[in-house]
Amino acid sequence: MTERSAADEARIGELTAVVTGAASERGIGRGVALRLARQGRPVALLDLDPVGLESAAAEARAAGASHVLTAQVDVSDQASVDAAITAIERDPAAPPIGALVSCAGIADPTPFLEMTSQNFLRTLSINTLGTFHLAQRVLPGMLEQGLGRIVAMSSTAAQDGGGNFSTSAYAASKAGVEGLIRGLAKETAGTGVTTAAIAPANIDTDIMGGRLEGERREQFVARTPVGRLGTVEELGELVAFLVGPHGGFTTGSTYNLNGGLRVG
Repeated sequence: MTERSAADEARIGELTAVVTGAASERGIGRGVALRLARQGRPVALLDLDPVGLESAAAEARAAGASHVLTAQVDVSDQASVDAAITAIERDPAAPPIGALVSCAGIADPTPFLEMTSQNFLRTLSINTLGTFHLAQRVLPGMLEQGLGRIVAMSSTAAQDGGGNFSTSAYAASKAGVEGLIRGLAKETAGTGVTTAAIAPANIDTDIMGGRLEGERREQFVARTPVGRLGTVEELGELVAFLVGPHGGFTTGSTYNLNGGLRVG
């Protein structure tokens, strides 16, 4: 194997970062996209919601992104993912794809004995299979250029079984994401492509059944050892490191961002 240089990673910031789940105004995907935009990076924003995408794109441009693309996508559908990534690759003004940040996901609080196989499969199809579709589609280009970053959102639920809002299906889907990230790290070792999973807990978004306010917010804060909720800005900082020029010496790891809710 030819020894790689840290300088080989320097050009990652010039390549397009694809961020899924970017439409929600208070979502992790939007926060990540804006953090990367503030670095002046080119970003491609993907989501199922075209109106939210338009708003996200406007914010990303205002934040300083050097180039902004959008594509409507259903991550659970392989053909939809292929069409979205192909559109990005064919944009003559867009640099090649250098990073994928898979944030699109759903949480389902349905108790196990009340859950149908269709509900269970929907959660897996979006959270786990969606990550697979995206990673498999962008990986050939990353391998060809010898450089790439794949980061996927997991959850503390993958490690402790959930219970704050989501239940078994969500925990299973996110455990699948972590396993996929680890396996992919081994398959791509030495190619210049690295992977990572981030396992957040109690981030101040709307995924847990709406805005965390009043008594409900107090309950979530009380469960968090550091005494507050996490922010999408903090999560965005971690992503920016992982997909940046200094993130190339870590691969296959899960990064816990949970305020001490689970340690070790």
